[in-house]
Amino acid sequence: MTAPWGPPIDVLPLLVREEQALIGVLSDLRTPEWALPAHGGWTVHDVTAHILGLKLRRLSRDRDGHFADGTSWVSACRQLSPEVLFAMLVDSTTQLTELWKHRDLDKPAEAPLWLTVARDYAEQWVLHQQVREAVEAPLLDEPEFRTPVVDTFLRSLPQTLRPVTARTGRQVACSVEGAGRWTARATAAGWTIDRGAATSRTPLASMTTDADAFWRLCSGTLPAAEASARVRLSGDPAVCEILLSLRAPAA
Repeated sequence: MTAPWGPPIDVLPLLVREEQALIGVLSDLRTPEWALPAHGGWTVHDVTAHILGLKLRRLSRDRDGHFADGTSWVSACRQLSPEVLFAMLVDSTTQLTELWKHRDLDKPAEAPLWLTVARDYAEQWVLHQQVREAVEAPLLDEPEFRTPVVDTFLRSLPQTLRPVTARTGRQVACSVEGAGRWTARATAAGWTIDRGAATSRTPLASMTTDADAFWRLCSGTLPAAEASARVRLSGDPAVCEILLSLRAPAA
């Protein structure tokens, strides 16, 4: 049976490069720039602390078997100077890559480990771009870095489409300029998705947009006024509404 989440996404070669690119941006910041507003009421310092927290929690859970609840990480990190926060981030670099190198990312599970790694990468990449925009640095949006993010976000589409009842073989098409084309297909067991699969001439619904608009849509940072102009939808209105509300899944 075809897995609902589609073929693997390999982001391992990108993890260290993305981390190093972020460190390169942060290393050039002056102290006042760490206080610049970024997103959702957070500063550059806050977003960086959140990125570090995601990495450290993943290491603690998946490498060390340590599970604990906590929601005050970013607030606690406000007590740290930019220099201390930066040093902690540098120290964590490559540790996750080393962790995943020694795991079987294709091991059968409710959701494969490669999807967890891809979701982590996608979430951290989005936060990285928020830092870059706040300090007016060029985005790290070359296709090799950005396309896996788009691909990962679309892998949540089969789950998002669960409430939609459609006969076997009906399709939902997503075309993202600068990234590729994806097709979700209804099966007897539910929805599946594949990249580059042929799409029928009359899909149940379709979405066409560009890669920049898509990742912003899925991260909840695309203004509604822009969404109507940059995301083109057609087909079943209820399915189109689902496509427009597509959000990145929690890693």
